[in-house]
Amino acid sequence: MAMQQHSNEIHLEVQSAVTILDIRGDITAFSESSLGEAYRKASEQGAGKLLLKIEKEAYINSGGIAVLIQILAQTRRNDQRIAITGISEHFKKIFNMVGITKFAEIFDSTEAAIQALS
Repeated sequence: MAMQQHSNEIHLEVQSAVTILDIRGDITAFSESSLGEAYRKASEQGAGKLLLKIEKEAYINSGGIAVLIQILAQTRRNDQRIAITGISEHFKKIFNMVGITKFAEIFDSTEAAIQALS
């Protein structure tokens, strides 16, 4: 049986010098190309501060967590600041357990994240 491939729709938007990656859809191993591409685009545009805005209903599996960690590692190498917003309480706990919160602070709202990054 062939696995269905779901790609993400990602919108880039800049607010107060923070580049927002508005990610729609579930985050899985299949998200690697779309997320990587969006991150590259943002970096090429000179983004020093990034915000990953994830849909509250988004499902994130272990493959998706690996993809996010890859991006976070790149931001650290590139001296960029990054934050995450939009995720549910459940994923906040998981992100904390897997160490994502060491690289990116998690905020309850886009506004709070932009304020902290600005």
